[in-house]
Amino acid sequence: MDELDSALVRMLQEDGRRTNRDMAEELGIAPSTCLERVRSLRRSGVLTGFHAEADLAAIGRGLQAVIAVRVRPPTRAVIEAFQTFLEAMPEVVSIFVLTGNDDFLVHVAVRDTDHLHAVVLEKLAKRPELADVRTSVVYGHLRKKVISPA
Repeated sequence: MDELDSALVRMLQEDGRRTNRDMAEELGIAPSTCLERVRSLRRSGVLTGFHAEADLAAIGRGLQAVIAVRVRPPTRAVIEAFQTFLEAMPEVVSIFVLTGNDDFLVHVAVRDTDHLHAVVLEKLAKRPELADVRTSVVYGHLRKKVISPA
């Protein structure tokens, strides 16, 4: 990746709906060059997609929590099966598979504390492989929109 590629990645991270013509004009390059560079970034896997972000509170999921989970036995089959289970849960925002004391950190977004309680007790705690679960309510969540290349 050169400086032009890095600039295009930054611009698209800031606003994925930005037009090719607008980016080309800002960078002082031809629109055709800009288009080819973006296509190349997609083909090479640097740009993996574009998405819309929804305000969680506006869609009825104003309470977020991080749930630390340990499963037993800690085998590949158990980890993969539990991950598949988590992926199917509508409350799950993201899943981190870890090393160390916990096997997963699960970021959830729910309506309220009753909904969170139900997720933990009626969904997670019923899983036979669940060995430990700890829940922390999220007061605030910030996510960097632009991540520069290393």
